Formats: sequence, C-alpha cells, structure tokens
Amino acid sequence: MVHVKDVLKSMEYGPAPEGNEHVLAWLEAHKGGFGHFIDGRFTDPSASKSFKVANPADGKPLAQVAHGTAQDIDKAVAAAGRAFKGWSKLPGHERAKYLYAIARNIQKRDRFLAVLETMDNGKPIRETRDIDMPLVARHFYHHAGWAELLESEFPGYRPVGVCGQIIPWNFPLLMLAWKIAPALAAGNTVVLKPAEQTPLTALAFAEICREVGLPAGVVNIVTGEGDTGAALVAHEGVQKIAFTGSTDVGRVIRTATAGSGKKLSLELGGKSPFIVFDDADLDSAVEGLVDAIWFNQGEVCCAGSRLLVQEGIAEKLYAKVRARMETLRVGSPLDKSTDIGAVVSTEQLERITALVAKGKEEGAEVFQPSSIQVPGTGTFFAPTLMTGVEPASTVAVVEIFGPVLVAMTFRTPDEAVALANNTRFGLAASIWSENINRSLDVAARLKAGVIWINATNLFDAAAGFGGYRESGFGREGGREGLYEYLADDGAKAKGKEAAKVALTAAPSPTAQIAAVDAVDRTAKLYIGGKQARPDSGYSYAVLNPSGKQVGLAGLGNRKDVRNAVEAAAKAEGWGAATAHNRAQILYYIAENLSARADEFEARLRAMTGVSKRDAAEEVSLAVRRTFFYAGFADKHDGAVHSTKSRHVTLAMNEPFGIMGLLCPEEAPLLGFVSLVMPAIAAGNRVVAVPSARHPLAATDFYQIIDTSDVPAGVLSIATGNPGELAKTIADHDEIAALWNFNGSVDAALVDKASAGNLKPVWNGGARNWRSTDAQGREFLRRATQVKNIWVPYGE
Repeated sequence: MVHVKDVLKSMEYGPAPEGNEHVLAWLEAHKGGFGHFIDGRFTDPSASKSFKVANPADGKPLAQVAHGTAQDIDKAVAAAGRAFKGWSKLPGHERAKYLYAIARNIQKRDRFLAVLETMDNGKPIRETRDIDMPLVARHFYHHAGWAELLESEFPGYRPVGVCGQIIPWNFPLLMLAWKIAPALAAGNTVVLKPAEQTPLTALAFAEICREVGLPAGVVNIVTGEGDTGAALVAHEGVQKIAFTGSTDVGRVIRTATAGSGKKLSLELGGKSPFIVFDDADLDSAVEGLVDAIWFNQGEVCCAGSRLLVQEGIAEKLYAKVRARMETLRVGSPLDKSTDIGAVVSTEQLERITALVAKGKEEGAEVFQPSSIQVPGTGTFFAPTLMTGVEPASTVAVVEIFGPVLVAMTFRTPDEAVALANNTRFGLAASIWSENINRSLDVAARLKAGVIWINATNLFDAAAGFGGYRESGFGREGGREGLYEYLADDGAKAKGKEAAKVALTAAPSPTAQIAAVDAVDRTAKLYIGGKQARPDSGYSYAVLNPSGKQVGLAGLGNRKDVRNAVEAAAKAEGWGAATAHNRAQILYYIAENLSARADEFEARLRAMTGVSKRDAAEEVSLAVRRTFFYAGFADKHDGAVHSTKSRHVTLAMNEPFGIMGLLCPEEAPLLGFVSLVMPAIAAGNRVVAVPSARHPLAATDFYQIIDTSDVPAGVLSIATGNPGELAKTIADHDEIAALWNFNGSVDAALVDKASAGNLKPVWNGGARNWRSTDAQGREFLRRATQVKNIWVPYGE
C-alpha cells in the first residue's frame, strides 16, 4: 500500500488519465469520414479520395479525411470570393461580434478541443488544456477588438481579399487562430489548409463557425497534402498567402508566388539560442530549458534548441539539467502527469533519430535519462542532451524539431552574441542573467524577432511573433500582425496619378557604350563614401528626350554591388547611432541640397526636358521630403504591448541592416530621395540603383552626401542596367530587404531571386512622387522589422 508520507518524499506522480469518451463519440459520429468545409457546408466525404489520420501515441487510426484537389480549391476560393463582397463591407462592430462569439464557443468546448488536439497531435493534455486552448480563445477575443477599432486605427487601409492560409502540425488549432482571427478582423475571407497529419481540430472549428452563424464562405477549410497546398498557393483568386512551416517549403512558396502580386507572410524554422550567463539563477534556467526544448516534444519553431552557457558554470549547469531530465515523464499524452508526449509521425521520429546519430558521429556526447522507459508503441523519443558540440556541427546548424538540446560554451558576452547569431535563422532567443543591463544589451544585438529575458516560449495575441533572416518575414499577433492582412487603400489611384508625371522614355542604358577613360568627367559610382569607376570599365550615354547626349554614367555590375555591400557592412554603426544623431545628419543633407537647388534644377531640366517650374518643384519637394524623414527619425516609436502576463513587452522597430533600393525612372531626384531617406532614417545602410534613364541627379547627390557628415558606406549608388543590378541585389545574402519601385524591373525576377535568403521584397509599383501619399509611416514600417523583447518584472 502506498502511503501519503512516502509520496511526499518521492514526489512520484501516479497516472492521471484524461477521459476522451466525448471525442471518441464525435469521431464515431463521423466514421464515414470528413469532407471539406466549403461555403458554409461540409462536402460529401465519399465524393473524393481520402487519407487516414492516426494517433501518434499508439498508431491507431482516428478518422478518414478528404484529400483536396485543385477543383476543391477552386470551389473554396470561389466561395470566399463571393463572401468577401459582403463580409468586407460589414461594419467593424458586426465582424467583432462574430469573432467574440467564436471565442466564447471555443471556451465552451475547450476540454473537447484539448483532448482532440492531444489525440491528433501527440502533445500532452496539460499543454493543450493549459496553453493552447486559452491562447486560441485569446486570439479571437483580441482581434474582435481590432475589428471594432479598424477604421480609426488603420485609416487608409483596406482588406486584402481572399487569403490562402497553410498551417503546420505542431500547434494545429493555435496556428489556425493566429491566422484566421486577424484575417477576419481586417475584413478578409479565408481558405485554410491544415496539415495532413493534424486536420481534426480545424474541422471541429468549422463546426463552431456554423454554430455562431458565420456567413457562408467567410471561412473555408480544405484538407489535403502538399499538392492541395500547392494548388492554393498557385490559385489566381487568392490575394494573400500566409504560411507557417519549414524554411525549404517557404522558399518554394516565395518562388511560386513571384510576380503574382500576392501578399505573402512566412513564419518558418528556427534554431533559437538559450543563453545562460554565470550570474543566472541556474535552477530557474533549468526549468526554463524544460519549457524551451521539451515543451511540445521540441516540435516548436522557436524552441531553445541551442544551449549557450558561460564556460565557468557549464559543468554545474549540465549536472543540474541531467538531474532534471531524470524526473521527466514520457508516455501517454492523455495522462495529465506526462511531460513529453509522442512526436507527430514515424517520418519525424526517423528524422530526429538520424540527426542524433549524426551528432554522435561528429563527436558530441549524448545523454538520455536512464529513468525513462520509452513506450513500445507510438512515436516517442526520449529527451536528449548533446554536449561537446561544435558551432559548425550538423546538430548545431540544422533544425531538429524534436526533444533534443545541443550545448556549447562561451566566455564573454560578445562571444555569446556571435555564437547566437551564427545561424541562418532568426526567430527567437532566451537570455538568462540577473544583470538587466547585460540582458538588454545582448537582446538588442541578437538577430531574432522575439527575445525572452529570464523566460521562454511566452506568447500573447497582443504581441507580434515572427522572425528575421531565413525564419521568414511578417508578424502574427498585435498591431504589427494586422498589417499583414491589410492593403494600402490608395495604391491603385497612385498608379494612375503617377502616369501623369512619368517622363519620356530614353534609349536603354546599353544603347550607347563608351570606354570610361574616354570622358574625363563621366559620373562615377559612389561606393563606401568614394567615387568609384565601374568594374566593367564602361559607361553609357544619358540622353534627353530629344536624343541628345547630356552626360555619361557608369555601367555597374555584380562586383560593384558586392563592393557596395562590403562597404555597407563596415558601416554597421549607423544603425546603432541614436535616432537624434541620424536626424541631425538628414537635416544637414536637406540644408545642403537646398543650398544647391539651382544646380539640381538645371540638371533635371537638361536630362528630362521638364519646365523650369516643374524642375524647381521637384528639388523643393526633395528638400521637404528629406526634412520630413529627419523629423520622423526619432519619432517612429515602438510600443509596450499589453500582454496578459507580468512582462514589459517591448516592441522595438529595428533596421533590417543593408537594404537594396531600385528607384523609379520618373522623378529621378524626388523618387530617389523618397526611398533613400526613410531607409537611412530608420538606421539602414543602402545600396541604391537610381533611374537608368536619368541617373545624373542621383550621381550629383553624392556630392551632397560627401558634405553632410554621412558615414562612408551608409549610402552607395550603383548606376547601370536596373534589371541586371536588381537580380544581383536580390541574390545577395547580405542584403536583408529590397524595395523595387522601378517599373522596368520584373517583379517576378526579384521575388524569385530573393528566395535564397528569404528577404522581404516590396514591389511598390507606380507612385505620384509629388503627392504626400509617397511619404509617411508606410515607408518607415517597411524599412524596419519589429523585435519583441519580453522583460519580466515583480518578485
């Protein structure tokens, strides 16, 4: 007989199974299979091919689910298109009521949904019950508020249209909420494809949509495998794609949507660092590690899978981690005492096993607790710690997506930052130190979209989530996440207005070629704070509308872009400078441009043939626009998000780093200034390609830069063929973002070429550069990425 006093000594938990009879009854009621949810109704499951969904914990089948075809996607998109007309015109208050009703119904069915999620996914019931379901409801409540406030908080924006959404298997219902809630709040309609491994809670959610009376076609759910998702991505009736999943598939989607005009957000993989300094509370750090890497079996894109520990405390921390691992429980996900459930599938289990074997082969020491007996059935993997790992080891570089922690040491904070940033990903990071100054300094230097201080894996609907680098672009949650489902309401009008001010086309840059040495005063490139001859050794003739040569400009190439990027990399102090200091330099630029207004006016008239009045206006507006962004440099504030937990959650606007700008052919001075100034005001360094027809205004501009205290490398100017330079810029892995406002450059070209490092691309289209619509917060928002830093407070 077990006595209470003995249990208190051992702290051994007995089995605590969660009942699943209600879920089994629901599955039995659908034993004929599940169809798609299209236009407010479920389709006949027997009318198409289907596939089995199994319980990872025992391998037993749960349900038969329809496999969506291109025809099913057609029907769903058509239904969403019809529904969009009415849904987008509903007052925000009416949409808010639907979102509120969905949140309430999720709460009413939270136990059913938690059990169903656990059976479908394999994660412990404690996690689905205590973390996933409350967050699902929270997202719908939070976005009900945004629906109510949309008109006043986002003036000048409109819903995008029909949104295609593809979600992964690690957080099936939570990822659904992250995507559907903001889409509906903004007035869009949705076609969602859940992961083929875990579609059941999405289908249960469809039933909730019917229960609350959501208008038919507003939400459509089509189940299927990869080909179903590909059909959704490729569909011409979809205006926005939101994807969460692997980086490799994200690249495929970036390429598939290239040039389509579809808005795109990608939340992809990660290899997040968990940094422990020697002054950290080690016991708290160990519990943080449990949440960082063994939560959800490590099947978390932001899992703290790389432990970076200060050298002096490494062995002490490893000992504590090993001891804590011995107390973890692996077993039935429906047991409320289980810490680690089953990984999602046999394929995933095989991948984890192979990567651990690879790590051992490369010299890592592998520890798995002796106390854990992995169940003989189902797809379980024991928690694993790998020490002695090198920074270039496979397991330190590749996302394992399982309950595997790899550990490395560092000596100084600078080394910790270097190791943490030594990854192609940039999704999240966790910092453990009792020194708040050190913590915030390190947080500011980490290249990741979410930073937790003395905490990990904290999420809330009010705080944006998303990554840097190859962890994708775009945010989910909060104000920044809502922008992903909104479009600039004036874009079409701007394009029409721009046609009125477009300048007469001149011959191609390659039409007339001459050796650079033949003309002494050929306009040179501007790289690293110096005038530079183009690597090609050639220039091209710049003609006015009458065909008369008014000058020569350098014909830049791939090597010139490479040199410009190298110079920009050396100017990283620009982003670290205070916004006030950047503002003072922009004011100085404006002052110097104003002093030379007559000279720039004459250059514009000679190149473009515009009137004296129009040339004077363009120069005047360029001065004013520079003043505008000087004024905004220290006013593009972040925010402190109102999250549910006791944290000061700082949403900080950070520069991308190095940006490529393809400037418009029209308004050659004003268009150039309108792109360069917001980018550098935000702290970026810029490689700009000016108008190819009329580049001399931009090449004259570097004389302004030379006399305005702009650090070398902050702005480089490469003239030449925009199409060729665009591909080079898009291909370059060190260029973190690209704006394309040059109408002669194919948007598909830059989209496809940017898939290498998954840089965000803004194909801005035609603008009336003389209008105030060609300046403002949208340009600053596009010049920054939001980093959310969660700082705890209180005892």
